Amino acid sequence: MTYRSKVAWIFLLGFALDLVNMFVATVAYPDIARDLHASVTQLAWISNAYLLGLTLIIPLSVWLAAMLGERTLIAASLLLFAGASVMVGQAASIDTLIGWRALQGLGGGLLIPVGQAMAYRYFPANERSQLTARVMSVALLVPALSPALGGLIVDSMSWRWIFYANLPLALITLLLALLWITPDEPTNPRPRLEVGGIFKQVRSPMLRVAMLVYLFIPGVFIGTSLIAVLYLRGLGYDATRTGALMLPWALASAVAIYLGKTLFNRWGPKPLLLTGMALQCVGIMLLNEPTLIIAAYCLMGLGGSLCSSTAQTLAFLDIPAERMGHASALWNINRQMSFCLGAAALSALLSALDSFSITFTMAAALTLLPAFAVLRLDTARVRTLLHPASEADQ
Repeated sequence: MTYRSKVAWIFLLGFALDLVNMFVATVAYPDIARDLHASVTQLAWISNAYLLGLTLIIPLSVWLAAMLGERTLIAASLLLFAGASVMVGQAASIDTLIGWRALQGLGGGLLIPVGQAMAYRYFPANERSQLTARVMSVALLVPALSPALGGLIVDSMSWRWIFYANLPLALITLLLALLWITPDEPTNPRPRLEVGGIFKQVRSPMLRVAMLVYLFIPGVFIGTSLIAVLYLRGLGYDATRTGALMLPWALASAVAIYLGKTLFNRWGPKPLLLTGMALQCVGIMLLNEPTLIIAAYCLMGLGGSLCSSTAQTLAFLDIPAERMGHASALWNINRQMSFCLGAAALSALLSALDSFSITFTMAAALTLLPAFAVLRLDTARVRTLLHPASEADQ
């Protein structure tokens, strides 16, 4: 196995850990609410606290990697993550659980930006689409499988084992990181902490549009999926059946990832993003009709994944290799914030309105908001980046 493949595997395993922690816990919310006497708003903070911890540490990722070395930083993050996972599972109150989830987020928050920057650095520009396809495959499989497996764990054991189940994957990733990643020496003299350097990357118009898409498409889906769990359990769905609805979502997502990979260079991002928004909007609206739940999840998977895979490719299209670490940090700050804000906003709406129907309708409307920015994308600039040789011949 080549060194770049080993680095890619470490990144993908860390990415899988992050996704597991965002998706697997939702099916346990009704059981956690019953055992720990938690409100809907407090349940949302089970995810939000984890995402907040992730977001707070990401701006320091470039500086910490330079100070400690990437291998040491990844190993330390995995150890903290594993320890916090144990403590989350042992929490005796909802406030304690939320606190340990925040620490768990701090532990896992560096795995993705550091690993992603390393991986993309070792793949030349014309081969990065291959890495993106692997990333999206993980983004497909984990959300599809983890809720179903989580539902089985909740129904057969306890919601606490949802969090204990993190340990094997975390420890395997730690072992592989120590074995595969070449130790690097911390820089000398010590680098300066320049968090502002990360946020200056937002000047890239393609990265900016991609971030906006992620805020309103995957972000809204995360919030919608939280509300949908409570909605479905109220309709009589058990945890296993609720988690299994992510399987049709995954099948539709697989189709979307294939279409995104096949059509991005041919059509460009604009039609793919607009189509994806429309499909997810319709899918969320269909949640109001219980007989169309499977169709709703299929459309949400098709539309949401078409947008997320297209946005992932668009985000780094014009980023030079030397700025990849900063762009990766900014992309992941936005990614985590989108999930946090989506869950917080929709749970707050549900609490205020006490209506699943109105909440789903407002979520569908939010899905369409990035259309204005997408329509303003510089199509000629995108075409030049994707096909530089053909443009030079004209």
